[in-house]
Amino acid sequence: MSEQSLPPALQEQIARFQQLQETLQAIVVQKQQLELELMGVDRSLGELQKLPDDATVYKSVGSLLLKSNRQTLLTELSERKELLNMRISVLAKQEERARERAKEAQQKLQERLRATTP
Repeated sequence: MSEQSLPPALQEQIARFQQLQETLQAIVVQKQQLELELMGVDRSLGELQKLPDDATVYKSVGSLLLKSNRQTLLTELSERKELLNMRISVLAKQEERARERAKEAQQKLQERLRATTP
C-alpha cells in the first residue's frame, strides 16, 4: 500500500510519529552534548583541585587565555557543573516523555495499519 493510497488521517498519524521521532533524536543529541561538556568541566575541576592555592591559572575566553584566580575558577566551574547537571536532568525527563509518546504513537499506528490492511 503506497502512502498516496493511505487515508489522510493515517498519513497524518505517520507524519506525527515521524515528528515525535525527530524530537526525541534532537533531545538525545542535546543531552549527549551537555554530558560531554560536563565531562570536560569535571576534568577541569579535578585538575584545578590538585593545584596549590597560589598557582597561576588561565581561563579560555573565546580565543584568548586570561589569567585568573584558582578559587574563582573553581567557583565558576562548580556553578557550571551544577547548571549542566540540572539541564541534563530536565532533558532526561523530556527524553523519557518523548520515548513514551513515540512508543504510544507507534502502537496506535501499527493498530491502524493492521486495520486498513486486508
